[in-house]
Amino acid sequence: MIKVYRRQDSVVIVSGGQCYSHEGFSFDRLFQAEDPAAFLQEAIREATPTAEAAAMQDTWEAPLESQEVWASGVTYYRSREARMEESEQSGGDVFYDKVYEAERPELFFKATSSRARGHGAEVCIRKDSSWDVPEPELTIAINAHGKVFGYTVGNDMSSRSIEGENPLYLPQAKVYRGSCAMGPALCVGDPLPKESKITLEITRDGNPAFTGETALTQLKRTLDELASYLFRDNEFPFGAWLMTGTGVVPSTDFTLQVGDVVRISIEGLGTLENRVGS
Repeated sequence: MIKVYRRQDSVVIVSGGQCYSHEGFSFDRLFQAEDPAAFLQEAIREATPTAEAAAMQDTWEAPLESQEVWASGVTYYRSREARMEESEQSGGDVFYDKVYEAERPELFFKATSSRARGHGAEVCIRKDSSWDVPEPELTIAINAHGKVFGYTVGNDMSSRSIEGENPLYLPQAKVYRGSCAMGPALCVGDPLPKESKITLEITRDGNPAFTGETALTQLKRTLDELASYLFRDNEFPFGAWLMTGTGVVPSTDFTLQVGDVVRISIEGLGTLENRVGS
């Protein structure tokens, strides 16, 4: 597995236990490459070997440039249950039940690079929302040719009170400043084992406020299936990131507060940590 960590003006590439520093690295060119793995091998040959202690840091930019971030909904049974719970009073619960069983997945636009946050940065909750949760998601990198080639840890922040009021309010519940976090690195290599665990831990004032986990075995749709629907009759000249849905949703009596710390871990990819701001 090759891991690419993004700084403001350079990247750190970790491969085979060695760190490399590469200035001028282009995520856009990587996502445009027909063979992203080969592109990375060439980048390593051009990079400067660096000691790990000097290369690594506590915060990273989100691993994207011009890529759009999209998301999938109701791909886990737990997500179906949660969406139905929050939409029951508005009568929208039937739609989430149907999309879970439908051939066509739910896909929606999530973020541009300016709205996405990296590891160690603050994510946000909306001031006009009263019920907010993080959604831990395996997030896949898709090149401009529609090929899934990499992975990262994603946090699809969600305003459940807004989405639950009316399903048509989904863009407002999902797309806003600081509504998306990704990282700590873009990981390129073999597909993750289906048994890989996704864990969510939220702490408040240093104490556990919520913990939960799921596994990729619970994901209803394949990654290639989701990517193919996203690229169907669409074009992404710089490729795209796609969040693949969540199988961990806090109960209805939990909502995020400013100052909470959200940690999302996916086996083989690392841990994404963000503090909640406003």
